[in-house]
Amino acid sequence: MISDSIEPTVKERRKKKVRFNIRGKWLIFLLLLLLGGGGGFFAYQQMVVQPRQQAKRNRQTVAIARENLTVTVTANGTVQPEMSINLSPKTSGVLRKLFVKEGKTVKAGEVLAKMDDSNLQGQLLQAKGQLAQAEANLQKLIAGNRPQDIAQVQAQLTEAQANLQKVKTGNRPQDIAQAQARLESAQSLLRQAESTFKQNDRLYKQGAISSRDWIDSQSQRDRNLSQVLEAEKALELQKAGSRQEDILSSQAAVQQKQQALSLVQAGSRIEDIAQARAQVITARGSLTTIQTQVNDTLIRAPFDGIVTRKFADPGAFVTPTTAGSAVSSATSSSILSLASANQIVVNVAESNIAQMGLAQKATITADAYPGKSFTGKVTQISPQSIVQQNVTSFEVKVAILDDKELLLRSGMNVNVTFDAGTLANVLVVPTVAIVRQPEGTGVYVRGENNRPEFVQISTGLTVNEKTEVRSGLKGNERIYITFPEGKRPRSRVPGGSPGVPGLGGR
Repeated sequence: MISDSIEPTVKERRKKKVRFNIRGKWLIFLLLLLLGGGGGFFAYQQMVVQPRQQAKRNRQTVAIARENLTVTVTANGTVQPEMSINLSPKTSGVLRKLFVKEGKTVKAGEVLAKMDDSNLQGQLLQAKGQLAQAEANLQKLIAGNRPQDIAQVQAQLTEAQANLQKVKTGNRPQDIAQAQARLESAQSLLRQAESTFKQNDRLYKQGAISSRDWIDSQSQRDRNLSQVLEAEKALELQKAGSRQEDILSSQAAVQQKQQALSLVQAGSRIEDIAQARAQVITARGSLTTIQTQVNDTLIRAPFDGIVTRKFADPGAFVTPTTAGSAVSSATSSSILSLASANQIVVNVAESNIAQMGLAQKATITADAYPGKSFTGKVTQISPQSIVQQNVTSFEVKVAILDDKELLLRSGMNVNVTFDAGTLANVLVVPTVAIVRQPEGTGVYVRGENNRPEFVQISTGLTVNEKTEVRSGLKGNERIYITFPEGKRPRSRVPGGSPGVPGLGGR
């Protein structure tokens, strides 16, 4: 019985001892666990939490740096021809021939059409004849008289001078002797005729001859008497010599021939040549007028281009206007529409116009050709602004340099990116970090104890979400681009209320 009561007591003591040993081990384990957890927590804070917090702070700020900014200006535009005109004749008329079709590429000066010129050809020939006649007359006056003409007048002068000398000298003895001989011959014939008449007179009275024979002998005597009287007068003239009137007349004839010779030797007068030249100019002007009218019947391309539309067919009556009209077989107000090479016309915002310059490179893209770009350059910047819906812009024209296949067609919408140059080694900040405060525009930099401090800055160009800082920062700061929830300073404008968004802050 005693042994039975002692045995449970021992067993209980053994159980209590085992329980104590187990409880101690757990306490030791818990103590060790607490010590290890504290050390691990400390290590975790040092090795994980604090680096994460530092990294988070670093993610909230960025270091500013100096970079090279490539400045570009982007604008939308349309494809337009550099020149576009409607061709029509200078005068109304019938279209005879048309040498081109729509879509044909032509060169400057190429004949595109021909008007009817039948009514001008006759006038052209007449004008050419009048010009040839005027030119021949001018050449004749310039050349002067021919040597043969001068020699002829010289001979006439010599003859007149000889005659004058003859008149002044009087008759030669030979001439007087000849006149004397003619007188003596006439007297001899008179004596013979007188003797014959006397014989016939006796015979007539005796009735031996007829009255007719008597009259014939009497008439012969009278004729011989007249010849004697004439010879006597001639002899008297020969002996008397030349009259003063004849001398004066011969002298006048000599002077006349001398003047005529001087004229032919001197040639044409300056006034006559000038008048002939004026006639040539007049004739040439008339010919030029007609020739111009004939040339105007040939409709030529004023510049290199492409025929975009046809308005008239051969046989149509075309009027001299510049407005296009529908094709008609009867009448038309133009013949063809011609457009030159295409160009790009864009409207650049007023804020970007300072970045534009002539010969500036440009990249052109069109929705019609995805993935393909074209090269261009600025050829003209309008000096006058355009205001549309209260937006001010300037028209800029861009030449297309590499569209040999003529893919860009008139009327297409395009996007143009202009290369405005590079800003070398400039201080830049993310545009999202810029805010506006009553003091002005600025950024928040990380100060002492990682607290944000506002610094006012002067900004320049903004390119690809980066903005140039011209003044206000030294270059070694870190600026805030994000803030913890509820910690971001609110952007303000002078005289405004808090809560106004910044220049890209959020």
